[in-house]
Amino acid sequence: MDQTQRRILDQLFPIPTSQPKKKRTPVMSFFSKVSGKLSFQKREPLKTMFSILAERARDPSAKKRHMAMKGLGTLACDAPGKVRKYKKIVLDLLVHGLYDPVSSEVIYESMTTLSIILVKIQGKGLGSFFIDITLQTRILLDDENDSLRYSAFVLFGQLAAFAGRKWKKFFTTQVKQTRDSLLIHLWDRNPQVAQACKTTFRACSSYLRLRKEYSFQSEEEQRNPKLCRQLSHYHPELLQFFYANKIL
Repeated sequence: MDQTQRRILDQLFPIPTSQPKKKRTPVMSFFSKVSGKLSFQKREPLKTMFSILAERARDPSAKKRHMAMKGLGTLACDAPGKVRKYKKIVLDLLVHGLYDPVSSEVIYESMTTLSIILVKIQGKGLGSFFIDITLQTRILLDDENDSLRYSAFVLFGQLAAFAGRKWKKFFTTQVKQTRDSLLIHLWDRNPQVAQACKTTFRACSSYLRLRKEYSFQSEEEQRNPKLCRQLSHYHPELLQFFYANKIL
């Protein structure tokens, strides 16, 4: 068993050291069985690992689901080659975590790991997962949880970079529907979220450009006076950027 697999098992099966020895024995026994199983199945130890992760990712316990997402994050950081080999399995588990119905910790860990994986695979081979990730990330841009909003803006900005020709039309529609959120969170109460939003807005700017043939109003009429005043006061460089790219 390599160090990465050991770290993941430590996350999936933490041993409560504060408990009496008698209560720790069954846990130690279970941990030893899992470790032994992975050690002796030399042919396909990774499949066994992913089988455990998949089981934990769908466990009724939110804590176990969270541990599974952390395990996938460990794999993404320490063994990117293994993640590429089992990309579809990993993405399926992470998207499942992204739509977790009750745990913000599971959702946060899923988004964080997805951000890492997108960089590792350069957005290639996402398939229909691109749609699933985009739709849920859009919703999380307005979440009350600061950490979720921050991670959502980071992930949405990455999706803008990896949309490619295949998903350009779909993502353009999503960005246009997200325009209000992108503008509002430039003044987010959390400075980190505001900065992430600013970066993401720049990444999405090419999807917001207006085509001349669909422009029937003068340049001045198209601009939002109130918004322009706010931008000129708080973010003058962004206002200039929007004008240059015909976003406003």
